[in-house]
Amino acid sequence: MKNILIHGLGQNNQSWNNTNEYLKEKGIDTICPNLFEITKNDLKEYKMMYSAFSAFCINQKEKLNLCGLSLGGILALDFVKEYPEKVNSIILIGTPYKIPKIIFKIQSIIFHIMPKRIFEKMGCSKKEFIGLINSMSNLNIAKDLEIIKCKSLIVCGSKDNVNIKSAKNLNDNIENSELKIINNSSHEVNIDNPKELSNIIYDFWKDKQ
Repeated sequence: MKNILIHGLGQNNQSWNNTNEYLKEKGIDTICPNLFEITKNDLKEYKMMYSAFSAFCINQKEKLNLCGLSLGGILALDFVKEYPEKVNSIILIGTPYKIPKIIFKIQSIIFHIMPKRIFEKMGCSKKEFIGLINSMSNLNIAKDLEIIKCKSLIVCGSKDNVNIKSAKNLNDNIENSELKIINNSSHEVNIDNPKELSNIIYDFWKDKQ
């Protein structure tokens, strides 16, 4: 079984470093791809990132345990819907049930005034990042949730007010799913409380290796 940690928007694979170290101490090995690197020069919109992520997952020879935060959760959902036979389990962290279009518009304005170096640290250009954000505004995340049959865990930070309701909606609409709320955490749970997150991931994955 392969365990894949998928970062969110505004993050890169290094955002999982602390969580990953705690998981290694517990005997869980993971793969942490940089979404911008695996998409290479083709990043113009979400469907291109999904295509690259999908190819990355298919190239893994074993079944997958997917754990994604925010954008990573959306990618995991799309992959399990398309390739259910390839996925053993999913963990969705701070993942929206519906795209918050107003928040996306506000974020897009903020991103326009941020310096280019911020985006380069993530592994993409400012233009690519804003294009990705804009292309996600019409995603229908809630579509076909009923076809997901694998074991699923929904996680949200206790201070992530934007996504608490989404977490409950995902839990209500995905069969065989559990819901966990992590204290002392906002949206970036892997940054805010990596130790507690690693404990929850371990408890969920330990019998799925």
